[in-house]
Amino acid sequence: MSRVWDVPVDDSTRVRDVRVAAEEASACAGLPANRTATAALVATELATNLLRHADDGRVLISLVERAHDDGRRAAVQLVSLDHGPGIPDVAAAMRDGYTTTVAASLGAGLGTCRRIANDFDLHSAPGRGTVVMARIGHEPAVRNQGPPPPGPRAGGVNVPLGRAEHSGDAWGRVRGGDRLTLLLADGLGHGAKAAEASTAAVTELRGMAELPPAEILRRLGRALRPTRGAAVAVAQLDLREARLSFAGIGNVGARLRTDGAWKALLSHPGIVGAQAPASVPVQRVPWHADSLLVLHSDGLPSRWTPPDDGVLPGCDPAVAAAVVLRDAGSAARPTRDDTCVAVLTAGGVSRHGSGA
Repeated sequence: MSRVWDVPVDDSTRVRDVRVAAEEASACAGLPANRTATAALVATELATNLLRHADDGRVLISLVERAHDDGRRAAVQLVSLDHGPGIPDVAAAMRDGYTTTVAASLGAGLGTCRRIANDFDLHSAPGRGTVVMARIGHEPAVRNQGPPPPGPRAGGVNVPLGRAEHSGDAWGRVRGGDRLTLLLADGLGHGAKAAEASTAAVTELRGMAELPPAEILRRLGRALRPTRGAAVAVAQLDLREARLSFAGIGNVGARLRTDGAWKALLSHPGIVGAQAPASVPVQRVPWHADSLLVLHSDGLPSRWTPPDDGVLPGCDPAVAAAVVLRDAGSAARPTRDDTCVAVLTAGGVSRHGSGA
């Protein structure tokens, strides 16, 4: 199920909490001792940075499949997000050992985090805050490996309601030939039973890489019958035809940014596995080099404003998802459900990343 560690960093004791959460996640992922130590170091540095420089900071830790792995081993994904002042000089902050305070630092810094993580990316905007993402896999990072290969990328973030152990939402991706499929499932309600439904949807997707969205939803209807059901959205990118196909059942939202403008993609009422319609309309739209797709569960405010940020399509998708999550919510509008955001990008090279 979708195990998530959501740790607010509002006092010095939380740095230890973030490190312990990273070690727990590493154990769940089966990381060896050296990579567990790497995850703990990155977690400690991210939490320390939040404590020193940020407002309303938190670290989200989850298990994900890296895009270029064989899909059988999970990596630990750490995402820190805040509403702080932003980083005035990102290039300087990425140098090993850099610190903006007089106090002694860990001697690691964001530059070292980037070097030892398998994947790393950062987005910072003055007055809005900073999002930092690092993924730690089973094998040590390859130094000077260069940017990730071109092509579309998918990623996401997941936040359980009330910092529960499991989220009732889940996202997954699968690649088959020229098709990349992104799925987001919101299990009915929240808690363990909701997580059972959404996890079943993601698990079933792995065997459907060659199927179109409507057929995926039809087969998920059968697979989810033993569960309480879920709202599910499926977006499939056909690389050869440069076309995105979308179909959804239930209250999963979808927004597509292309040519600098946003448009909504609509889901059909129902519950996959319980009250699904006999047929689902499929929307097909062109996919461009600057396109960015956001799928989200109803934990996100219904009237959230898409970011007017031309940098996001070049970010790691998990970073883009975290920016959407951060900017759509606030302390004045607390979430009332699990919240998952998944993003599909065209695959522009990140300015700060080491892979995806």
